[in-house]
Formats: sequence, C-alpha cells, structure tokens
Amino acid sequence: MKLKIHLFILALITGASGYCQNELEASVEGNVNNLPVKEYKITINQESVNKAGKEVMGMTINGSIPGPTLEFTEGEYAVIYVENKMDVETSIHWHGMLLPNFYDGVPYLTTPPIMPGTTFKYEFEIKQHGTYWYHSHTMLQEQSGVYGSLLINPKEKLLDYDKDLVLLLSDWTNEKPKNVLRFLKRGTEWYNIKKGTATPLNQVIARGALGAQVDFWRQRMEGADIADIYYPAFLINGEEKIEYPEFKPGEKVRLRIIDGAASTSFWMTFGGNMPTLVSADGKDVVPVQKNKTFIAVAETYDFIVTIPDDGKIEFKIMAQDGSGTASAFLGTGRILPAPEVARPDKIGMMQKMAKMKMKMGAPALQFNPSNPDPYKLKEKWGMKMDGMDHGDMKMKKDSSKTGMDHSKMDRSKMEMKKDSTMSGMDDSKMEMKKDTMKMVNSPTENMSMDGMKDMKMEESDGMSMFSEYNYDYLKSPEKTSYDEDIPVTEILLNLTGNMARYIWSFNGVPLAESDKIKIKGDEVTRITFNNLTMMHHPLHLHGHFFRVINENGEYSPLKHTVNVPPMKEVTIEFYGNEYGDWFFHCHILYHLDSGMARVISYDTKRDERMKRYPVSNLIRETNKFYTWGMVDAASHMTELNVVSSNIRNQFTALAEYGWNENIEAEFTYEYYLNDWVRLFGGVNVENEMENSIEELSTTAIGGIRYFTPYMFALDLRVDNKLRPQISLAREIMIFPRLVLFGEYEFQADFGWVDELPEGDNFEKEETWSTGLEYFISKNFSLMGSYDNRFGAGGGLSIRF
Repeated sequence: MKLKIHLFILALITGASGYCQNELEASVEGNVNNLPVKEYKITINQESVNKAGKEVMGMTINGSIPGPTLEFTEGEYAVIYVENKMDVETSIHWHGMLLPNFYDGVPYLTTPPIMPGTTFKYEFEIKQHGTYWYHSHTMLQEQSGVYGSLLINPKEKLLDYDKDLVLLLSDWTNEKPKNVLRFLKRGTEWYNIKKGTATPLNQVIARGALGAQVDFWRQRMEGADIADIYYPAFLINGEEKIEYPEFKPGEKVRLRIIDGAASTSFWMTFGGNMPTLVSADGKDVVPVQKNKTFIAVAETYDFIVTIPDDGKIEFKIMAQDGSGTASAFLGTGRILPAPEVARPDKIGMMQKMAKMKMKMGAPALQFNPSNPDPYKLKEKWGMKMDGMDHGDMKMKKDSSKTGMDHSKMDRSKMEMKKDSTMSGMDDSKMEMKKDTMKMVNSPTENMSMDGMKDMKMEESDGMSMFSEYNYDYLKSPEKTSYDEDIPVTEILLNLTGNMARYIWSFNGVPLAESDKIKIKGDEVTRITFNNLTMMHHPLHLHGHFFRVINENGEYSPLKHTVNVPPMKEVTIEFYGNEYGDWFFHCHILYHLDSGMARVISYDTKRDERMKRYPVSNLIRETNKFYTWGMVDAASHMTELNVVSSNIRNQFTALAEYGWNENIEAEFTYEYYLNDWVRLFGGVNVENEMENSIEELSTTAIGGIRYFTPYMFALDLRVDNKLRPQISLAREIMIFPRLVLFGEYEFQADFGWVDELPEGDNFEKEETWSTGLEYFISKNFSLMGSYDNRFGAGGGLSIRF
C-alpha cells in the first residue's frame, strides 16, 4: 500500500514538473537494470608540484592536478576504483551526482574513508547528463589538488555544437592548507595586505568614509570583506594561461566550466562573439546570451562559443575580490581579448552599507546553541531600511520556531505566491527586471550590461549593491514546480559568521553544536537562507537537486549549489525522495571546516557498513584546537603570547620581561559564552620589586573578557587578594602594513586582604603602552613601542 501511495505521489510530481522520474526515485545500489558498465581507476598520491613558482608537496590524481576528466554517457553504470597511495586517509565525493547514499563519498557520514594503501570501489547508475566534478571530502585535501571533472553525455545529443572542452577553475596556495586555516583562526589582516585589498585608515579618510568606518567598528567589523585568503595563482585546468589552438574557425565549442576552487568565486568574461549559456549545474536552461557571469565555488556553467575567423577567443576569470586572473585561449591568430571586470570598491561598499544603516555582525555562536530561534535572530540582525525589513520572508512565522521544527504547511495557505513574487531572495528584482529581459533577448544590450564598454554596474542606490548576484537569467525549459497537494515543510537558516575568530555557522550554531535537520520523505522541504554575513556563501546539498526560486516562478532552475550573497535571502525547495543522512554545507572549504555545515537526515536506520566509522570523526574535524603564538623581541622588553583555541575553549599563556627585570606571566583558561563574551580563570605570576626576580608573587585570577562595540578588548578581573583590575586594548591599521596599537591597565587594592600602609585608603597601579607595528611578511614585523614601565624601544615581532 505504501509503495502505491509513493508511486501516486511520483506521478503527481512528474505530471506537473520538468523532473524525469528516475531523478525522483530513491537511489538503489547495484546494477539492477543491467546497464552497460564503464570502469575507471584513479590513484591519489602525494607529489612535489609547482603551480605558483615554488616546489611544494601537493596531492595528485593519476599524477596530475587537476585529475583526469571521467567521461560517461547517461544510462551507463559507473564503476570507479580509487586507490590511496598516500600516508593519510582520503575520500572522493561525486559532486552533483544522484547516487546511492553509501557511495556519496563523505567519510564517516555516508562512506568509509579510504585508508592508506587501500582501494575503494564506487559504483552507481548514471541517470543524468551534464557537467559535474569530483573532489576529496577529507579535511582540506581539495585545496591540495584532489579534484577532477565529470563529463556526462546525454543519450541523444540535444544541442548544436561540434566539440567539448572542460575548463576546471581553481585557486592555489603554496602554504599547507591547515596552516592557512590556523592563520585565519588567529585573526589577522595579512592576507588582505598581501593581495592589496586591505582598507587602512588613511585610504578611508582620503575617500571621506571615516563615518562609515566608525559605523563598521561599532558593529565589531573591520570593514567589508569579500575573500579570506591570499592566493599566488588562479588556474584553469592547472595553468595560469593555457592555449587550445586545435579549435578551428567556425567550430562551435561547448565550454564546460567548473569552479573547483577551494574558496574563490570568479567573474567570467569572453572575447569574440557573445557566448550562449546553455546549462547550469548540469541542468539545461533556456539558452541566453551572456558575457559577464559570476560563478560561485562548486557551480558549473556550460557555454557554447563559436571560434571566429579572425583570431582566438580569450576566456578570462577574475577572482571575486580582484586579486588575480587566469586565461584560456581558443583558436589561433590574434587575441580577441575578454572584457576587463572592474575590481570591487570595498570602501565604496562600506559607505553604501553605512548609508543604508545595515545591521551587521550577527554572532556565529549562540549563548544557548541547543535552542536557537532563527526568527528572533533574523528580526534582530536582518537588514532594515526606512523601517522596512527588506529581508522579510513571506511565510508564516510559526512554521518553524527553531529551524528544526518541521511542521507541515499547506502550500495554498502560504503567504508566498507561486509566481515571481517568490523571488524575495533579491530585493532588486523589480528594478533589474527590464534590463534582465534585454540581456536575454538582445546580444547588444547584453554586451552593454556586461561591460564591453563599462563593466561596472550602474547603481541607483545601495539596495542594488548585490543585484548582480542573482539567478534570474536562469530559466528551466520545463516546469519544475511541485503539485500543490504535496505537504511542504519550511525551514529558516540564517547564515552567521565571525571573521575575527573564523567561525562559521547556521543560526549561530556551528556543526559541532548542532543537531541533524530531519526531513520527511515524499514531502517538499523549502529552505530559506538569510545571509547575515558580509561574505558570499555557495551552499551545496549532497544527493539532491533543488529549485532555486527566482522570477521565473514555475520555471525556476534546478541546481545542486546555490550562492547566497551578503545580506540577501535565497529560497530553495526539494522533494524528499532519498534515504539516510546527506551532507549540506558551504562549499568555501575553510568555512565548511570552521562549522558552516549540517547533516540533512531522513531519520532512517544507519547503514550497517558504517558501524566502524562514527560520525563524530567528521564533526570533530570542524572543532579542532588550533595553536598560534607571537614573540616581540625588542630592546626594552620581550613578550611571548601563545594561544590554543577551538570553538568554545581557549588556553592562553602570556609572559613579559623588561630590561629592569620586571617579569610577569599569566596562564588562563577561557570559555566563550558567545562571540564577544568569555569567562576566564587562571594564575598570575610577577615579581614584587623592580630589578629583582627573586621575590615572585602568585595570585589566582578570574573575570570576564568582552570584545566591545568599536572593537576594544576589555578585561575585567579580580584576584584572590580581591584587587579589581580593568584593562582596555585596541589596534588600528592606519597605513598599508602599518598598525597602531595601545593598551591601558588599572588595578586597585582596597586592603580587603592585605593591609595597606597606615593612612592609605587604597593603592593603585597603572600601566600603559602604545606603539607601531610594520608588517614585513606573514610571519615577521618591525615594531616600536613605549611602555610606562620599560620606556621606549623597538625590535622584531615574530608570528608562529
């Protein structure tokens, strides 16, 4: 009886949508349909590679970065052997593929890790066509080179073109990825300094943006942020510049473009004639001529280009923050250059955000992570202008009180309409609609909009700041909407983060503190993503395609990865046709590994084959302790500061030694109640008299540390002698590479424990220091300071 009901629901869906039935049926293991088998063997190894002017240890697939393109035809049965020749475990996730849960490739969640010296056999039916890719889902291995492309041909050719070319985009760092993440965790502006995207105070003042900067500081933010990491190279098929002279004039080439970068989204432009976009995330879309196109991490786009008679086409990518480019050239002869994309104006962005009175800085950590209320979080931190909430979802508030409450909602009772008004994800749609239609119908208008003359978007006001980042140009050729009788579950997920501590989460709850999001089979799950951060987040749901609700209503496109722009909303929905647990996460690798992930669960019994592989191993990876330190070696004093921290817990060791033999050391344990408040306790050791380290005093200390609005570090404490103490510290980048810092500390002794000298009501001790630090490199700085205890001096700061 249950099977009949299931088939009836499938019939309802397939009768009213563009889904094909085998994509809506649950995946089944084994070659049950006796399909023709196609086999591949790939080998993952550690090898020395040079991608950005330096020999470093990378991870290769069949000896190359990226790995080989695995080509299949829809209707085949894939058998792929993955051999691990490394000395660490690995994995392969088949990104965008519909396949049995056990072969999805997330170690410890769905699939066993591939241990050193072993081979794992993946097998699944190919029941789709399009452009996809594969990559490691183990720790940060994707950044080191474990990625490759999948080209899946349709049973019958559907489009008019002559040849295929896969273009796999990526970013490359010569640093070890774990050291990159450790450096991000410590909180530093070095990567922005290195790539020229920092906004020091002198530039802010020169632009008349001091008020905007103060507004950002008030909200505990240094400034508008676009990308986290410095990359010395961006690559197309493993090269910064690559030639394809084999393409002849008049040939139509289908470019299958994959953003396989670890954390970089790109702007793409084309030289020559206007390219035609024909597919997104492997799914066909209504063809549209479009040049300047944004591709987020993990997305794929297919374009058809015609090789010209008079030269070779440049395909160019620019990192979203403007920090680098790469190019591929198709054909021979003179170069037909791709249009340049203007670098983003971060100070201008800050000014517009301040003018809009945008409320930013939603916490990445909830005080009580076990019971988050996403609607309260949204109401408190959502963008409001002129008394209106422009991020408001047109849905009933009581549909999900916590984001984990999956109460059914009758679609006919929803305040969200089925037509284009469902596109509440982008408040600029009404303004952009006319231009968008011009872009679809007229290559000339497209060329103008996309910047053949001027790539900069004309903005009438700040509301259009992120209007380029929408999906209105994507339209499914067939209806994708579901039957109205299918129950709908609503979920709100606020995207939250903390750049200073580099923690990323949903609803202020990182993966390590979250529960599974339970969904129901044979129902539609609708998720609204409300981005409360200043960064883009490309979100990927494993094992499913979802509708991205845009102005095309019932013809909204199907995707497996969706980019959510800063301070914007995007709504997706998908039909629950699978089983087991599936991973859902931000595809910026360092955001994933810092907590922006969830497990989507059908609440079915766990696979017996996974008993030896606890999910806790996966979750623990996002809550590791990272340790860093700094030494100031100066002529008048030496200071050592070492920190070891995970999401909630932190250990700190601080020691100072002055030329006058004044020594002080402090060891504390701290617990973060939320992003800005932490309790601490520990011991303090210092000498009682200058020029003498023989008499040391040890006291117990405890108190609270608070990161205040305007970005001051406030320390309130008391020791076991009941002496209260307050300190305040701040640093500001005033010029590129040059930072001004200062600290003030006041301690009072009222004689509550130790007797004071006769006639004294209390004693006080004041210390203060100020100085400058000039960044030479990632690990070294020149510093000079004045301390009221040690006087003036200078020296070297070393970060490790």
